[in-house]
Amino acid sequence: MDSNLDISIFQIDLAFKDKEQNLNLIDNLSEKILSSDILLLPEMFNTSFITNDISIAEKMDGPTVQWMKNLARKKNATVVGTILVQEEELFFNRLLWVNKNGDIQYYDKCHLFSLANEDKLITKGKNKIVINEKGWNICPLICYDLRFPVFCRNQDDYDVLIFLSSWPEKRIDAWDALLKARSIENQCVTIGVNRVGKDPAGFLFPGHSLVFDSLGNELLDMQGKKNTVQQVVLSKEKLDLERRQLKFLNDRDGFTIYQ
Repeated sequence: MDSNLDISIFQIDLAFKDKEQNLNLIDNLSEKILSSDILLLPEMFNTSFITNDISIAEKMDGPTVQWMKNLARKKNATVVGTILVQEEELFFNRLLWVNKNGDIQYYDKCHLFSLANEDKLITKGKNKIVINEKGWNICPLICYDLRFPVFCRNQDDYDVLIFLSSWPEKRIDAWDALLKARSIENQCVTIGVNRVGKDPAGFLFPGHSLVFDSLGNELLDMQGKKNTVQQVVLSKEKLDLERRQLKFLNDRDGFTIYQ
């Protein structure tokens, strides 16, 4: 069995609140992918990052989730992205992990971005998740989670750490540094997926989608490329070898996080 993992990263300019335009853009870009295991989309890929309008929220049986299922089936791949989801009277910035069979696992964003009032209308998630894909243990997180190393700490023996994001240009140096740090301290592959473009508030988003190996070496840097998809192939054999040679995780501290 092939233990390599082929990841496709979509770095796109998101249209504000225009779900049809955003989904059509992703559909068109996906035509360039002949084969891939996982397709990664930016934070709130169907609307762009919005914290003050819950009317954009959908139920778990809504049109965007159905679209994700259709894309996963069409590309024979797992599709991953975040949207605003409503459950009864609560709203979540929810990362959806949709496999080719239509099965869904999800993670609700635990660190809500109070600087943009994300915590006012959206409910905080409670737990991380780790998903197994082709023998890889993968921990998917969302944007602001990146700033909290204790929360991200590899206590779950994951191999890949993913951040789906809307990270602005004015703080992009922190993005670059923190992604590399998370890979080194957790001895894992770290992937950051960021959007490009400009939102109505004037915030610029420069892309800088990045992939680092477990030693902090750069495997992919998309910089400011607009409306593109790029693939990176991860080697489980290489990661396992690095961990056998440098057994840093064996010396990690144990701790408990109280929510």
